[in-house]
Amino acid sequence: MVPLSWYIMLSAVVFSIGVIGFLTRRNLIIVFISVELMLNAANISLVAFSHYLQSIKGQIMVFFIITVAAAEAAIGLAILIAFYRNNPTIKVDEINLLKG
Repeated sequence: MVPLSWYIMLSAVVFSIGVIGFLTRRNLIIVFISVELMLNAANISLVAFSHYLQSIKGQIMVFFIITVAAAEAAIGLAILIAFYRNNPTIKVDEINLLKG
């Protein structure tokens, strides 16, 4: 059986990759992927703790997080496509549409 610490380490590595991708990349699609990585890292740790504590509550929470992640991806990509039609760039540094 795999110990709990391995799952937590995997979750920390995946979350760290997501944070690094979010902070360093300037492409909005990569930023969305990095946010998804961070949400999946939280899912890994919730499922691991749920299995370790013999409780179903963590696994139920994972379904809610997956639902929120799917809605975030759908709405985020729809906003991205609508923005790209007006301005042919998806780089975060070049987006100044909302400035007053």
